[in-house]
Amino acid sequence: MAITVKSKKEIELMRESCRILAEVHKALGEAVRPGISTKEIDIMGEKLIRSYGCIPNFLHYNGYPASICVSVNNEVVHGIPKKQRILKEGDIVSFDAGLIYNGYHSDAARTYAVGKISAEARQLIDVTKQSFFEGIKFAKDGHHLFEISNAIDAYVSKFGYGIVRDLVGHGIGTKLHEDPQIPNFAQKRKGPKLVKGMTLAIEPMINMGRCDVEWLADDWTVVSEDNSLSAHYENTILITDGEPEILTIER
Repeated sequence: MAITVKSKKEIELMRESCRILAEVHKALGEAVRPGISTKEIDIMGEKLIRSYGCIPNFLHYNGYPASICVSVNNEVVHGIPKKQRILKEGDIVSFDAGLIYNGYHSDAARTYAVGKISAEARQLIDVTKQSFFEGIKFAKDGHHLFEISNAIDAYVSKFGYGIVRDLVGHGIGTKLHEDPQIPNFAQKRKGPKLVKGMTLAIEPMINMGRCDVEWLADDWTVVSEDNSLSAHYENTILITDGEPEILTIER
């Protein structure tokens, strides 16, 4: 496993890539409302990314046909935007997006409420987001990678939710997916030692029901096998000699 450690110049490029992505996510989040189609979200996202002089890194990635992954309700990740897929009051929707700025990738995901949602759906979104912050308490120089995984698992398991195992977080830099893979569930090994200058995409994907997932016929959209709601929260972070820096957080 070759985990890249970024130079000072590379970190600055990553920071800018991630800052722009945070702006894109902010705008997309503000656009969420009943009646908007998932395709409209995708079109808006691509226009925003290109308006900053950046490239949407999801578009055509291994054949994926859109710039923004838009996943609704029981869709875990990689939902394909469609004109006919209209968001309704009470839905939850996840946006997973990334971009390339001067050769450097950023990646982040958020789950939003569409209008008024149930208390159960709100708790799922909140627990998924908080599990990310529980995990990155261990994202420090000298700690080990799987301390992050174990902390996410320990927090989420208290709520009885299913932690998706078929999909994991990853390193990121000049490629969208670099080493290492970062599970969101407990590991028996410690994993690699974290070093200042590593950039990681930590992304808990949590189902209200069981952890099991399946792929739809489009070979992209991942759904919860038991049809339960699913939430997703992701940021690109930088390992420092102190607290981790969340590069894709809204400023």
